[in-house]
Amino acid sequence: MFEGLSDRLDRSFKILKGHGRITEINVAESVKEIRKALIEADVSYKIAKDFTARVKEEALGQNVLNAVKPGELMVKIVHDELEKLMGGEQVDINLISSPSVILIAGLQGSGKTTFSAKLANYLKSKKGKQALLVAGDVYRPAAINQLKVLGEQVGVEVYAEEENKSPVQIARNAVKYARDNGKNLVIVDTAGRLAVDEEMMKEISAVKEAINPDEILFVVDAMTGQDAVNTAKAFNDLLDFDGVVLTKLDGDTRGGAALTIKSIVNKPIKFVGIGEKMDALDLFHPSRMADRILGMGDIVTLVEKAQEQFDEEEARKLQKKIAKNQFNFNDFLKQIKQIKKMGNVKDLMGMIPGMGKALKNVDIDDDAFKGIEAIIYSMTNEERENPKVLNGSRRKRIARGAGTNIQEVNRLIKQFAETSKMMKMMTTGGGKNMMKMMQGGGKRR
Repeated sequence: MFEGLSDRLDRSFKILKGHGRITEINVAESVKEIRKALIEADVSYKIAKDFTARVKEEALGQNVLNAVKPGELMVKIVHDELEKLMGGEQVDINLISSPSVILIAGLQGSGKTTFSAKLANYLKSKKGKQALLVAGDVYRPAAINQLKVLGEQVGVEVYAEEENKSPVQIARNAVKYARDNGKNLVIVDTAGRLAVDEEMMKEISAVKEAINPDEILFVVDAMTGQDAVNTAKAFNDLLDFDGVVLTKLDGDTRGGAALTIKSIVNKPIKFVGIGEKMDALDLFHPSRMADRILGMGDIVTLVEKAQEQFDEEEARKLQKKIAKNQFNFNDFLKQIKQIKKMGNVKDLMGMIPGMGKALKNVDIDDDAFKGIEAIIYSMTNEERENPKVLNGSRRKRIARGAGTNIQEVNRLIKQFAETSKMMKMMTTGGGKNMMKMMQGGGKRR
């Protein structure tokens, strides 16, 4: 995500490194590189020019404190301007009515149907909503079936009228069905075209008029770059939508749409799709995205993802087991499963400040734990529960069962023993006291 832009911006900041103060000359050189970086990321020339003009004005108006280096100050200025460019604040969706009705619009291939299911899953798990997905795309072959398959995956009912070719009637009937059957959320998936055309615009406008949605979300493929911004403007002129959803932001995208769409349509980006899985959907936080673009990580999102998988009762049980030196490979497997639920391992590590650049050329796939899991699954339950019984002959058998060599098995058992010791230190003695002090010093939200 934004790797090319991050690299170019990093090079522009290096121009100021070694300078004791900010001058018009070195700022101009740095700003020129920033403008090039933005244009290369598919930001329009006008927006890139206006952005760098603001950065230059802000930089030349600053008196650099002794504790702040010119390069660091420029990073701060660019961060603040990026945050403003992307909207400044995170904006929630409107779910006041019952049922709340959300209309999903966008071109064909933008990911509307998949996003509709992801949104239903998100609002079901995060807000406790009883959702109804509506199959309003009556043109694309298999569109209804696709939504039904996705609905089944996330445990959400799908309303469809397969013989009815009127999206307006289907949407209106679906809202009535939701009201009659205790659903408090209706998400209407609509048809798209390969390009903006008059017929599609008339149809989506008629659906809007028929169901009077609380929220209209425009879904756009981030990989289409500046074209996405132009399409968003055309839809907004007609629908006056409430927010933008950027899909495929985890792909090979330059990021121009994410950076500039807010300034063109004056509507916030509300969600970003970051993968194929049904839980691969994030709220869009301009500040956090600016952090990630500038290689500062995104520790807040990382903590939030961890908290989603955190079970307080399970954590208490685990702490007792660690304190009694009873932590075993079954417990270790549970921890791995929780980490995997949080998302792509490389993306998670990239949220740690400083790790993004370090991992740039490192290939970490979703199967990063595959070898470890294979070794553990090749153990008997007795061996997992009591690692002390793992003698030489058992290790050889485990290696054969996991399709690996005994050195890998030995390495895992050694790492497991060292990790167990470290975890015990953190739950007893000085480590425990330190953790208590940290908890006491922080405020819970």
